[in-house]
Amino acid sequence: MLKFEFDVDLLLIWAIIAAVITSFLYIFFDVGYFVRTIIHIVYGRIFERDIRISDTTCIYGYCFTNDLDIMFLHMNNARYVRELDFARFHFYDRTGLYKKIVDGKGTVVQSACSIRYRRPISIFTPFTVTTKIIDWDDRNIYIQQNFITISDNFIRATVLSRQTVNGPNVQEIMESLIDEDSPFKPNPSLELKHWKACLEESSNSLKKKD
Repeated sequence: MLKFEFDVDLLLIWAIIAAVITSFLYIFFDVGYFVRTIIHIVYGRIFERDIRISDTTCIYGYCFTNDLDIMFLHMNNARYVRELDFARFHFYDRTGLYKKIVDGKGTVVQSACSIRYRRPISIFTPFTVTTKIIDWDDRNIYIQQNFITISDNFIRATVLSRQTVNGPNVQEIMESLIDEDSPFKPNPSLELKHWKACLEESSNSLKKKD
């Protein structure tokens, strides 16, 4: 019969060290953010197929107690923006867009974002976040994302964002990702045109102040 002997003092020391390291990480870093990002990317790579740049991606979310606003009834506004990151990272990875940007020695940042909240996402409610490209130019990619509750398929919030690529030409990147058999270039909606005009006016106004 096998016998296992444990050094209680040594185990206690290791437990204390683990507790200190864990506390340090949670105090100084948003551990959940990085874990969620890794989970979505790894899950997509293992269980989902690669998709075309013209497709719409979807990730799942859940309004838990740490997502609530001060009324403790529904998801607070800041959490929506956080969820957008996970969906966007997933989209970039599944479409191969991020790899193309990195291969071109470039970087990408979110330079503008506009959210319209239609109805709140209540506590303990599962939802999806969809992501798709709706336009681009030589430097920017425009993305639309929707928060949709699974129970009623209702769009709770809709988001427009502008991703600015520093380095490679966006048009060339998109051309390398577009399927030659099915050309893809969305027609900008009236909403997007107005939003672009708003961003341009804001930029011009700030330049005057500077």
